[in-house]
This record gives sequence, structure tokens and C-alpha cells, in this order.
Amino acid sequence: MIALDTPMEALLDSSHGKPKLLVVDDQPINIQVMHQVFCGDYQVFMATSGTQALAICQANPPDLVLLDIVMPGMDGFEVCGQLKANDATRNIPVIFVTAHTDAAQETHGLSLGAVDFIAKPVNPAVVRARVKTQLTLKFQSDLLRKLVFLDGLSGVFNRRYFDQQLGIEWARSARSNSPLSVIMIDVDHFKLFNDRYGHQAGDDCLRQIAVTLKACLKRPADLVARYGGEEFACILPDTPFDDAMTLANELERKVRAQNIPHEVSTVGPMVTVSVGLATRTLDSVGDAVQLVGLADAQLYHAKQSGRGRACGAILGSKALG
Repeated sequence: MIALDTPMEALLDSSHGKPKLLVVDDQPINIQVMHQVFCGDYQVFMATSGTQALAICQANPPDLVLLDIVMPGMDGFEVCGQLKANDATRNIPVIFVTAHTDAAQETHGLSLGAVDFIAKPVNPAVVRARVKTQLTLKFQSDLLRKLVFLDGLSGVFNRRYFDQQLGIEWARSARSNSPLSVIMIDVDHFKLFNDRYGHQAGDDCLRQIAVTLKACLKRPADLVARYGGEEFACILPDTPFDDAMTLANELERKVRAQNIPHEVSTVGPMVTVSVGLATRTLDSVGDAVQLVGLADAQLYHAKQSGRGRACGAILGSKALG
């Protein structure tokens, strides 16, 4: 368990950067105060209405929300309720910051899923300490959730996590009209490899391939998962077809460059992979299942074309690659 006095930077991997705070208040002076308190150690985003806050949380989820209760239109209680009702935002901790702190309001806010109440005017030292405590707890929870979703053999995410995140990223792609790419990777002639070198060597091979694939993904939102057996899969949000195709070819080259011996392969003397890519664009029709199906079809095409290569297509378009 991570101690509450652990330095904040130790709770974050290098790709995460500074934690992101969203301050929601209809009074600009209150936002300015919060910005001054947190700008040195955090990325501070601002919203002056509930509607704007929800849009920011969908497009660029913060690590924590500091939320006023009394706002025109949508009040803080409704904002919190909507955040907790959405799978993509329900794990974002919410701290109410309000001048109205009677017991009934505090009880109602906590029942909606808020983690704390802070009274205005804020004490900078107190609000910093409370935010750090809640962020520490959030990162602990994030870590535990990730452990549940890790594949025990390869160390990358498992199929369950892949399916969950694909649904989330598909919905985000549809809302923002942004591209979404999926890559399927299969180890060529893996049964022959196991028969020749043994299952322990096969497990070592899968672990080395998983490390290689993960190293090729540079952005925090990109992920690689073990899809099943000797098959892996990647989700690439906001990635158009050409960029995804470049990455697919890089994945194939980097695995080949590991020079893992495979004397009985028909492709070459080393372990190779076949790669299938599918991309959702603004003009695509279909759903997440069809996107994976298209990537799998392109993987089959790569295998039929001689293995050790990448093929791809745009959802709703003819095959490319």
C-alpha cells in the first residue's frame, strides 16, 4: 500500500506528468484563488459552468475535480451525479468547495459520491493537503484496478481490460469525431515454436514480445493487451490510419529485430508476427465489434499473404496496406 506521505511524483509514471485538477466555479475570482494555490504542482483546468465541466471531463478527464455547489443552471450536485453515472468519469474524485456547508448538504453530496467538502474561504495549506490525500487514494485505486486487468504471463493488460477500454474509446471517438485505430498481432507459427523449444521458452517468447510491443507505444492513452494465446491487441485513440499503419509496421519490425530463434518457421530463422489494422474515421459506419472484426480480417490477410507483415483497412472502406 502506498503511504499518504509518498511524494506525488512517485505515484505517477513518467508518461502521466503533473496531476490534472479541474476547478469548477461560476466566480472567476474563486478560480483564480485555486489556480494560485495549485499551479506550481498541478495542471489546473477551469470551468465556469456545470455543462462546461462535464464536457472537459469527457474530452480530457482530470485526476480530481474541485466543484462549487451553487451555480446557475446546473448546480454542483447535478454535475457530481452525472459524473458518477458515467463509466468514463465515475472514478474521478470530486471535492465540493462551497460556502454552504450545513450537514444536510454535506450528507447529500457524499451520498452522490463526493469524497470531501471544503469550506470557503479556503485555507491554502488545508486544501492542498486534502487534495493530495484524495489524489493518493485515487492513484492507489487506479493501481489496484490495473492489477486486476493485467495478464499474469505477459505483464500487459488482459482481454477483459481491452474490451472495457475499447468501448470507452469508441464512445469518445464517436462524440469527438476523432479517429480510433485497433491493431491485432499474432505470433507466426507459435505452435511450431512450442513444439521445438518447449512451453517454458514459449512463455519467455511471449513476455519478450509483450515488452517489445509496449515499448513501441509512446502515448499514455495507447495500450497493448494480450488478446488470447499468442495474440496481442492495441488500442490507439486519436490515431488516423496512416499513423497507425506506420506503427503497425514498426511493431512487426521491432519484434523481428529481437532475433528470437525460430528454426522451424517458414517466414525466417527468427520469431515474426503478423499484424492487422483497422481504423475508424469520421465517415466510418459500424461499431467497436466491427472494428475489431475488420482488424482480425486484416490479420488473416497478412497471414495469407506470407506472414511477417502488416495489413490494414479503414472501417467502411476497401482494404489498404
